[in-house]
Amino acid sequence: MPKPKYITSVKKIEALSEEERTVAAKVSERFVFRTNDYYQGLINWDDPDDPIRRLVIPDATELNEWGRLDASMEELYTQVPGLEHKYADTALLLCNDVCGAYCRFCFRKRLFMDENDEVVRDVSAGIDYIRAHPEISNVLLTGGDPLIMSTSKLEPIIAQLREIPHVKIIRLGSKIPAFNPFRITEDPSLHAMFDRYSTTDAGRIYVMCHFNHPVELTPEAKSGLQCLQDHSVATINQTPMIRGVNDDPRILSELFNVLSFLGVPPYYVFQCRPTEGNESYSVPLEEAFEIFQESQERVSGLAKRARFSMSHATGKIEVLGLTQENILLKYHRAADSARVGKILVFRRNPSAFWFDDYAESRDYIPPKLVPVESILVA
Repeated sequence: MPKPKYITSVKKIEALSEEERTVAAKVSERFVFRTNDYYQGLINWDDPDDPIRRLVIPDATELNEWGRLDASMEELYTQVPGLEHKYADTALLLCNDVCGAYCRFCFRKRLFMDENDEVVRDVSAGIDYIRAHPEISNVLLTGGDPLIMSTSKLEPIIAQLREIPHVKIIRLGSKIPAFNPFRITEDPSLHAMFDRYSTTDAGRIYVMCHFNHPVELTPEAKSGLQCLQDHSVATINQTPMIRGVNDDPRILSELFNVLSFLGVPPYYVFQCRPTEGNESYSVPLEEAFEIFQESQERVSGLAKRARFSMSHATGKIEVLGLTQENILLKYHRAADSARVGKILVFRRNPSAFWFDDYAESRDYIPPKLVPVESILVA
């Protein structure tokens, strides 16, 4: 297939009716639109509820007043322009403000707005910060999508990170394996870069894939994943749970199973962040967890490794379980290291979408019901 052609105007999508194009164009004035002809080819246009259509075609509900642009308050952890340092051993380097396509549920849509200044093209300040902090062993390149960058622009960043002795793992957060696998399979210079910098001696490069639905796992996508693995790249997957896309245990379990067959372990299933524009893509937390739990009953152990979590401002909060009356949460990671591993128990709230919906209610279970040293009262 020739190089996919990018589509940046909904007016060019002939499969949409005139009315649909008008609505989508209005939404795209607020939240940027971009896709390509390869990914558009995965849409069944006869199905108004097609999951791939839902992932990338603007929807009128995005203009509903709901959520906030920086739902996880990432700004609190920005140390220098383009670098976030929230967890002691991990730094995020926002090295790009473009994606192969724009997910309608994106939690960083603020980065693609004209007034944004969080992403920098010159990452030297971020590299210097990482170099000065020996506790950082993990660096995640994100943004935006680092793999949409040309190899000639991406490689110098990775080369500089590899020169820092305490950086052992470099991660690339990318949906390119789903949006445009040809970027991976058709670039020999990218293969050479991975061969050079993802080694047993220097440390592995991880590509954190974002497959949201089994339809995305096309033969071309599978070839892209195999190509990454052939060049010593570790591949894992994470996805939010998205209303109308994968909020079905059969769909989610199929995604997990196929990924596990391909050697791509499920990593996180995230609660969709309460970001502005995301109301219709979000599933109430307890319902989402029940869907996740049922999906786990349909997969083998190798496909059962995902954690269902929220990327909250205070840390990654894992949902451990539900009883008839209570929800059990745990700090899997935390900005404040004293919170790591702490368990929280709240009264159930079927209408809750986010941790704050429980914490602000202060409807927690008295600590005497579980070991007091393991409880953190919000």
